[in-house]
Amino acid sequence: MIQTGKLYLVPTPIGNLEDITLRALRILKEVDLILAEDTRTSAPMLKHFDIHQKVFSHHQHNEHQSAGEVIRFLKEGKNIALISDAGTPAISDPGFYLVREALKNEIAVECLPGATAFVPALVNSGFPTDRFCFEGFLPLKKGRQTRYKFLAQEERTLILYESPHRLLKTLDEIAIYFGAERQISVSRELTKMFEETVRGTVAEVKTYFETHPLKGEFVICVMGKIDIKK
Repeated sequence: MIQTGKLYLVPTPIGNLEDITLRALRILKEVDLILAEDTRTSAPMLKHFDIHQKVFSHHQHNEHQSAGEVIRFLKEGKNIALISDAGTPAISDPGFYLVREALKNEIAVECLPGATAFVPALVNSGFPTDRFCFEGFLPLKKGRQTRYKFLAQEERTLILYESPHRLLKTLDEIAIYFGAERQISVSRELTKMFEETVRGTVAEVKTYFETHPLKGEFVICVMGKIDIKK
């Protein structure tokens, strides 16, 4: 009887290639194949580290269709690594569905520790880190207003992801639902040459980014609501 393979979730650097772990490099060189969110994005990183395993595309638009074939490979005894464009798979990236299917089929799953954008952004913010709420990307349309109203009452530090072209609009919305004086911290280009973190009130941070480059992926940390009755 053929022993099933293992599915590895391997974090990759969010910018600085030096952040990859020795264990991640070993696993990527040992597995039978690699699943990448975007093979074109991952190719330079894999080439840099002299990794030549076969790479297949696995992203949010095909993960339901490709999962069946991936499970079949795993059942045949192949070891497979899943990587995203940057950071840890399944954290605001594809991965959850495949992990669930693997576990349903009694296939071993192992997630390596490594890079993810929200941790350095949270620590850099200066906001409480003992309790926090990771929200990731908010709904683009349906349910967005309802979500804002709910999160405005959150007393823990709140973490959001946002793209460059939506940042200013999102800061406007945060000002409406959380108040323009709520303290926030916005980080971009984490671990890269032009890494930047801007802290202040929502109004102050929005004013800053109205006249500065909106490049890179953004992480927004929002100070939790303070209950003055306590």
